[in-house]
Amino acid sequence: MAVNISGRKGNVKNIRSHALNATKTKQNVNLQVYRLEDGTKVRLSAKEIRTLKKNEKAA
Repeated sequence: MAVNISGRKGNVKNIRSHALNATKTKQNVNLQVYRLEDGTKVRLSAKEIRTLKKNEKAA
């Protein structure tokens, strides 16, 4: 089972109709399971995975 270490939360937004009625909805974070070098599985957002890969390439 993957451990959720990402502290990110989704956004709350309004959907507006033509009559300008506001309905609240939630926009979730793109969480994915990622395996670290030591073999542990963690649940990270896609943005955090992209940053990890970028920093590995630079090092």
